[in-house]
Formats: sequence, C-alpha cells, structure tokens
Amino acid sequence: MGAQHPDLAAGGWSRLSLLEQLGNVGSEVSRALRWKDKDSKLFDGAMIRALDLLDLSIGDPRWRRRLKELVRAREFLCDAWLGGGHDQSDLRSLDRYFFQFALAARK
Repeated sequence: MGAQHPDLAAGGWSRLSLLEQLGNVGSEVSRALRWKDKDSKLFDGAMIRALDLLDLSIGDPRWRRRLKELVRAREFLCDAWLGGGHDQSDLRSLDRYFFQFALAARK
C-alpha cells in the first residue's frame, strides 16, 4: 500500500515541527475515535492515516533521539486498533495524548 499522504511523504512533513506532526496524527486519532462504533470503513481509514503520519515522523531523522517514544506511541496505537488486549491501550487516552501536541503547536 502506498502512502496515504503523498505530498507529506514527498517532503512536506519534514517542514513541520514535532508538535505539528504529532498534532496531525492526533487529528486522525480523533477521527478514528469518532467513527469507532459507527462506521468500520471510516474508522479503519483514519487509523491507517494516523499510522502513516506516525511512520513519517518515525522516519524523520530530526527525531532520532525521540525514536523510542514515537515507536512506543505507534505500538499503543496499533494495540488500541486491535482492541487494547496487549497493552490495554484505548483510543480515548491516545486522543488526549496527541491533543496535547496540537495545543502546544498552536501556541
């Protein structure tokens, strides 16, 4: 499967700060949470986009010192998508986590 965000994958993502990047991931997590029990296709699409954006951040060499945190966030996001059975992750907690980055990016 190709990138869900081809413009960002082509270099646009690297122009954003980490706060902006993770705030954008949070937007997709928020969308996923909104659709979770309503429309599985829209829910899955938002989760795929969130993971795609998070993967772009993981691949950004500027954040190599933050790699452990980024990869762990990805693990929690995948766990939440699969029902939270491994790490007891849930989308509501992840939505709150990523929302803090969006708030900080706006300041």
